[in-house]
Amino acid sequence: MTEQTDNFFSKVYVIVKQIPYGKVTSFGAIAKALGAARSARMVGWAMNACHNMDEVPAHRVVNRKGLLTGKHHFDGTNLMQQLLENEGIKVVDNQIVDFKKHFWEPEICF
Repeated sequence: MTEQTDNFFSKVYVIVKQIPYGKVTSFGAIAKALGAARSARMVGWAMNACHNMDEVPAHRVVNRKGLLTGKHHFDGTNLMQQLLENEGIKVVDNQIVDFKKHFWEPEICF
């Protein structure tokens, strides 16, 4: 990775660490908060790269429709869903039920 990519990933992790317990946000919302609204995919790459960082609650980041698109990056078949359900978020068919209720909009911070 380049220094620029490392810096972007670090900023993503700062935002993800702020997601409150029982809330989720999207790749696009994080990108928008970083001033890079068209970089949702790069946020996804950052999330893929943080699977060994326990302090980053990656399970709270989903796609713009509330789908658990990153679940295959978690150990076990349903770990992402289990982590969300442990926080009181219901998931059916890999999608968050009442997504708008659980959605957290990150503030622009950079």
